Amino acid sequence: MTTQEKLDRSVMGTYGRFPVVIASGAGEFCTDESGRTYIDFGSGIGTSSLGYCNEAWTRAVCQQAQTMQHTSNLYYTKVQADFAEKLCGVTGYANVFFCNSGAEANECAIKLARKYSFDRYGKGRHKILTLHNSFHGRTLCTLSATGQDVFHNYFFPFVEGFDYVEANQIADLEAKLDDTVCAVMLEYVQGEGGVNALEQSFVDAIYEKCVARDILVIADEVQTGVGRTGTFLAGEQFGHRADVTTLAKGIAGGLPMGACLASEKCAKTLDRGSHGSTFGGNLVCCAGGLAVLETVIAPGFLESVQRKAAYFRERLATLPGVASVSGMGLMIGIALTEKSAAEVANTALEQGLLVLTAKDKVRLLPPLTITEEEIEQGIAILEKVL
Repeated sequence: MTTQEKLDRSVMGTYGRFPVVIASGAGEFCTDESGRTYIDFGSGIGTSSLGYCNEAWTRAVCQQAQTMQHTSNLYYTKVQADFAEKLCGVTGYANVFFCNSGAEANECAIKLARKYSFDRYGKGRHKILTLHNSFHGRTLCTLSATGQDVFHNYFFPFVEGFDYVEANQIADLEAKLDDTVCAVMLEYVQGEGGVNALEQSFVDAIYEKCVARDILVIADEVQTGVGRTGTFLAGEQFGHRADVTTLAKGIAGGLPMGACLASEKCAKTLDRGSHGSTFGGNLVCCAGGLAVLETVIAPGFLESVQRKAAYFRERLATLPGVASVSGMGLMIGIALTEKSAAEVANTALEQGLLVLTAKDKVRLLPPLTITEEEIEQGIAILEKVL
């Protein structure tokens, strides 16, 4: 029985998998069971932010695994303390809750916002506004927060207390910001929704109107954070720091880690017993996270991401069959003139290039460590496919 047959037989069929078995990886390349090598422009949907088996990351993770792999959050650990201190220092937040995924980080943010409002204003002020075309996770609560009808099926009843605003429509925002709202939740770039960045004027309006009403702003930076857009947080490029920011994906270089960061304003909201996670802040994941942080904040690293992103986008815009290039930094969406995104992704795989899709676009989330030479190698394949 082949690996694919074993997996299809034994694992629930919740994923549309490409017909390839990835066996190993190094840098920006991975190898399948037959020994064929692929350039990876997807990096595990943005999780392997330093590529495969980065030397500093591997050393940190292995050393921690040989020291202690996990202990309960009933105890203190140095690696979790060091990671939390550095993450808060880099982002400017007061404190952080660690969990295991982006969905869990967003669940934490939703609970924090509702408790913040309850503590100050009592019941009835619990609604959270999110944006149409958003994506915030696959738990029942974060599916309810997700502003895409395609996800609102099967699992009824969904969690109440959410409403949806048209992205970049200030009038719609104003109409829905009533006295029942406790938070507005946004993605600066809607990743699963098609790699579309919000307009500056709309982001400005959200912050202006929420500050005036003591409504929290939650920035879902699960996909945009940790250097993906060329700054540590995408919010930096919009000139704002949300009351609450969530991170995951590339935060620990491929290990399961999520984080919910709180500003001084709401840092005391979640108190003892109001939230928790058995595996949140796992020691090996924190060690991986520290290695990622130290790499990403090193002098010149984020500037190199910006430089490579500009080069990448410039080259993509010249390819045949490309209508436009969207997103920010190394979070790239490619709208096509003729071929479908699924067709391009499947044909690229056959040619030795891994890419992703988002709605009708080809989506690229390459490792932040990718070189211009590797970009050119992948673009040569993409050009042939197109």
